[in-house]
Amino acid sequence: MTVTTARPVVLIAEELSPATVEALGPDFEIRYCNGADRAELLTAIADVDAILVRSATKVDAEALGAASRLKVVARAGVGLDNVDVRAATQSGVMVVNAPTSNIVSAAELAVALMLSAARHISPAHAALRGGEWKRSKYTGIELFEKTVGIVGLGRIGVLVAQRLAAFGMHVLAYDPYVQAGRAAQVGVRLVDLDTLMAESDFMSVHLPKTAETMGLIDADALAKAKPSLVLVNAARGGIVDEGALYDALKTGRIAAAGLDVFAAEPCTDSPLFELDNVVATPHLGASTDEAQEKAGLAVARSVRLALSGELVPDAVNVQGGVIAEDVRPGIPLAEKLGQVFTAVAGEVAQQLDVEVRGEIADHDVKVLELAALKGVFAHVVGEQVSFVNAPLLAAERGVAVRLITDPDSGDHRNLVTLRGTLADGTQVSVSGTLVGIAQKERLVEVNGYLVDIEPTDHLAFFTYVDRPGMVGTVGQILGEALVNIAGMQVSRETKGGEALVALSVDSAIPADALAQIETAIEATSIRAVDLL
Repeated sequence: MTVTTARPVVLIAEELSPATVEALGPDFEIRYCNGADRAELLTAIADVDAILVRSATKVDAEALGAASRLKVVARAGVGLDNVDVRAATQSGVMVVNAPTSNIVSAAELAVALMLSAARHISPAHAALRGGEWKRSKYTGIELFEKTVGIVGLGRIGVLVAQRLAAFGMHVLAYDPYVQAGRAAQVGVRLVDLDTLMAESDFMSVHLPKTAETMGLIDADALAKAKPSLVLVNAARGGIVDEGALYDALKTGRIAAAGLDVFAAEPCTDSPLFELDNVVATPHLGASTDEAQEKAGLAVARSVRLALSGELVPDAVNVQGGVIAEDVRPGIPLAEKLGQVFTAVAGEVAQQLDVEVRGEIADHDVKVLELAALKGVFAHVVGEQVSFVNAPLLAAERGVAVRLITDPDSGDHRNLVTLRGTLADGTQVSVSGTLVGIAQKERLVEVNGYLVDIEPTDHLAFFTYVDRPGMVGTVGQILGEALVNIAGMQVSRETKGGEALVALSVDSAIPADALAQIETAIEATSIRAVDLL
């Protein structure tokens, strides 16, 4: 009999390039819906594993609450104004975007708006279409040897600065999070915002929309500008106060503006559209064939990674970055160690150290901390635990987590140890490593006892006073319970002292069998864990 496994379901809620679906490949069931239709979205999202959106679909707490299986929200673009990232994080849902897909397109549009505003392209074109030849009326200005101020020196801001430098412009920038040395590397002089407003002949805004940046370019800022200033905003609506901008343009406080974004979108009725010294476009920054294809391909790759349990470099709500190939095999090991740790501890630790020792300590191993936390909470909470919400779960429960690295790993090439302190001060530790060319997982230490056992799906750990016959007793009880032992190891501190039996078994040990073992060997501790 052939057993078929249901494929993960990916919901495409807005029009994406055909290359996006091709990049997802045949491993997924693809569904479509109109994400802008709220009722249709809430119905369609109920049983999908991933959703791909652009800017019209709002993935908020309500939508996330309606999605029982959702693991990934993928935004085919840069901004995430339409995705509630905090709610997604609390739900354990990964949010990914395509942060570099449209940067060239956005930078080119900003330059296009600047040139159009400087040369009155929009009103001159409208006049010509209306049968009027107004050549003398629309005398413009050159960019050459003028000063341009870039507000926000991120990836797009840098691209704009580089392109405008090629026009022979002097480039200033305001960005409180960029060092002067970094700005100098791209030929930009870093200044404060007041200086930029006062010295710029042109300015272009390239900031994210945050509580800090909303209304940043307001009436007070515009009052410091030259009357000849041409202002461009192709970043996010609301950063430039539209009312203050209208007044400044209407009264001649500044000369012109080029706008691609607005505080409320879609925007088809604004006083700004009545002014001849405004050139406006309907949020076209990412609207090129190249940008759309790049965005679709990027999020398709991210969805494939996320649904296969991998970390995703473009995930905005997951700590960590690109995973080194030498580190990658340790991810499932660290997760299993987390499950073993909680089972052995019998509770959630108050302090948890994730120690990574050996050659891999030279790499970024933050992912191993995330994997360990994912394992720690796997059987503790009712909700799905992921790389996304595991740190949040730790914080909510007051668990202090530290990542410790050391190139010295003693007897092992690499070693991952979880070491924690419980509420009563008890110390708990488990360690694991990878051995051989095949990188086989091995559990090598439990609470100071040295072991060497494969972390299979079903494990058990018993501590008792070392004396003859105990191993046979354990084996007999498990045999009667029809539980087959795959591996067993006894570790002890001293002859006749405390001993640990570590077991890997082929099936879960029934509760009554565990109780029998506890009584028969007078166990001081008995723990079972299912790594499923």
